[in-house]
Amino acid sequence: MKAFVLENGKLEVKEMDEPSAGKQEVVVAIRAAGLNRRDLSIPNRRGNDKEALILGSDGAGIIESVGQGVTRFNVGDEVIINPALRWYENSDAPPKGFDILGMPGNGTFAEKIVLSEQQVERKPENFTWDEAGVFALAALTGYRALFTKGQIKSGETIFIPGAGSGVATYLISFAKNVGARVIVTSRSEDKRNKARELGADVVLDTNSNWEEALANETVDLVIDSVGEATFNRSLDVLKKGGRIVIFGATTDDQVEFDLRRFFYGQYQLIGTTMGSRQELQAALDHVVNFDMKPVVDKTFSLDDAQAAMDYLKEGAQFGKVALRI
Repeated sequence: MKAFVLENGKLEVKEMDEPSAGKQEVVVAIRAAGLNRRDLSIPNRRGNDKEALILGSDGAGIIESVGQGVTRFNVGDEVIINPALRWYENSDAPPKGFDILGMPGNGTFAEKIVLSEQQVERKPENFTWDEAGVFALAALTGYRALFTKGQIKSGETIFIPGAGSGVATYLISFAKNVGARVIVTSRSEDKRNKARELGADVVLDTNSNWEEALANETVDLVIDSVGEATFNRSLDVLKKGGRIVIFGATTDDQVEFDLRRFFYGQYQLIGTTMGSRQELQAALDHVVNFDMKPVVDKTFSLDDAQAAMDYLKEGAQFGKVALRI
């Protein structure tokens, strides 16, 4: 089968052996896969390992074969792949044994994948393959950040720095669906316009004075994945006693802030990453109930996977980038 792999420190499309289903496993013939920023970091993290690793955490496709003891699915079922490995029930933190699909094990940028039947869920009927292929990682991350950790309520206001990321697009829609007010930022006028179209109530230029622009707003919750570049600016617009949820650090992992000001303000700082199968199932129920669709910015073929990676690295996308397989 054809796959996009990291081998000897280099990325390439090559032929790999087709997988077969073992006990309680399924083989999924992948129709579409989704790129994530995680995929960009793996070459540096893995180095020059000689063994070919298939990249990719997100994907959707059709069950092609099932192993002994499989009870949840049948051949021909259309499914979404859950990249949060071995995390089934909601918990305060991932359990021992949790990992993310696509390293250390083979991922979704291939014509087929084998994995436990516990790692797939039924594809919503109204999703195209591209939409299904980009759903799980970003939607699950956003759902847990907003609902499980952020505890958003109807009538509250959420502030999201960086409107164009895949997670941010899910956050905007999730929050609007439950009656929250949404404020986002972006340096790009095009992304700001698209955020408005998606439902954001207030859209700011990243380079503007946020405190001045939001002087008449009460921000209950901040969800930030940018890190050092926005952390203190986000804290400046958060109400006293408000909640700030962090799930990433695309600028810098290290942040300095005034600890005394923080505890006098009685702010709540909450970390999160990915989520459980229980939360993914809740996210799938949510999108079905609200007839919500993932935002797909651009689709590439598997042969053009390197071009898709380069496009994601540029950061020009609004929403998700897909591979059609």
